[in-house]
Amino acid sequence: MRAVYFTDRGIEELEKRRGEEEVTLAWVAGRLREFVDDFPGFETPVERLATWLARLDDE
Repeated sequence: MRAVYFTDRGIEELEKRRGEEEVTLAWVAGRLREFVDDFPGFETPVERLATWLARLDDE
Protein backbone atom coordinates (compact mmCIF):
# COMPACT_ATOMS: atom_id res chain seq x y z
CA MET A 1 0.00 0.00 0.00
CA ARG A 2 1.28 3.43 -0.92
CA ALA A 3 1.47 6.11 1.76
CA VAL A 4 -0.63 9.21 1.22
CA TYR A 5 1.16 12.49 1.76
CA PHE A 6 -0.91 15.44 2.95
CA THR A 7 0.68 18.85 2.72
CA ASP A 8 -0.07 21.84 4.88
CA ARG A 9 -2.76 22.69 2.32
CA GLY A 10 -0.26 24.15 -0.18
CA ILE A 11 -1.00 21.76 -3.03
CA GLU A 12 -4.68 21.79 -2.19
CA GLU A 13 -4.72 25.61 -2.16
CA LEU A 14 -2.92 25.71 -5.50
CA GLU A 15 -5.47 23.37 -7.05
CA LYS A 16 -8.41 25.28 -5.57
CA ARG A 17 -7.17 28.76 -6.55
CA ARG A 18 -5.56 28.03 -9.91
CA GLY A 19 -6.86 24.61 -10.90
CA GLU A 20 -8.85 25.96 -13.83
CA GLU A 21 -5.91 27.90 -15.31
CA GLU A 22 -3.79 26.67 -18.18
CA VAL A 23 -0.10 27.48 -17.98
CA THR A 24 3.02 26.43 -19.85
CA LEU A 25 5.87 24.52 -18.30
CA ALA A 26 8.06 27.50 -19.18
CA TRP A 27 5.85 29.63 -16.92
CA VAL A 28 6.12 27.06 -14.10
CA ALA A 29 9.91 26.90 -14.54
CA GLY A 30 10.08 30.68 -14.27
CA ARG A 31 8.04 30.69 -11.05
CA LEU A 32 10.26 27.95 -9.61
CA ARG A 33 13.36 30.03 -10.44
CA GLU A 34 11.82 33.05 -8.73
CA PHE A 35 10.98 30.95 -5.68
CA VAL A 36 14.54 29.62 -5.41
CA ASP A 37 15.92 33.14 -5.83
CA ASP A 38 13.72 34.32 -2.94
CA PHE A 39 14.22 31.20 -0.81
CA PRO A 40 17.63 29.68 -1.65
CA GLY A 41 17.34 27.17 1.17
CA PHE A 42 14.73 25.35 -0.91
CA GLU A 43 16.92 24.98 -4.01
CA THR A 44 17.59 21.26 -3.53
CA PRO A 45 13.96 20.14 -3.08
CA VAL A 46 12.79 22.37 -5.93
CA GLU A 47 15.51 20.97 -8.21
CA ARG A 48 14.53 17.43 -7.21
CA LEU A 49 10.88 18.14 -7.99
CA ALA A 50 11.79 19.66 -11.36
CA THR A 51 14.01 16.71 -12.24
CA TRP A 52 11.31 14.24 -11.21
CA LEU A 53 8.73 16.04 -13.35
CA ALA A 54 11.12 16.23 -16.31
CA ARG A 55 11.80 12.48 -16.18
CA LEU A 56 8.29 11.11 -15.55
CA ASP A 57 8.23 9.29 -18.89
CA ASP A 58 11.68 7.71 -18.46
CA GLU A 59 11.81 4.01 -17.73
